[in-house]
Amino acid sequence: MSKKVLIVEARFYEDMADALAEGAIAALDAAGVAYERIAVPGVLEVPVAIKYAAETERYDGYVALGVVIRGETTHYEIVCNESARGLMELGIKDGLAIGNGVQTVENSQQAWARCKMSEKDKGGGAAKAALALMGLREHWS
Repeated sequence: MSKKVLIVEARFYEDMADALAEGAIAALDAAGVAYERIAVPGVLEVPVAIKYAAETERYDGYVALGVVIRGETTHYEIVCNESARGLMELGIKDGLAIGNGVQTVENSQQAWARCKMSEKDKGGGAAKAALALMGLREHWS
């Protein structure tokens, strides 16, 4: 049976989102796994979109992508913590295979280093994490 993954991209930083998606797509293509992409405005919307998509039962796994860069307010901590908590709850409570590729960084330089395939390729890493969790779930089902 063929597998299908949904890539959910927070598009607040569009160029960085594209770079993360490039890595995720390359990893999924290399594994021979089909995918779809959807965009949401920001990182806080990623877990909600995954929850909605999971209710359709069309996907075997999910790749969460986005970037949060620290600003001058506590909003950074709220966005980082709550988006991570939302993704973790979906994984634990709903049994979803989610690769978390949301980058939480201090500045644009750190973000680009994590987004680019030629550097840390965190988008590709998130896709590989989703694939690994999909494999574990299949192994134990």
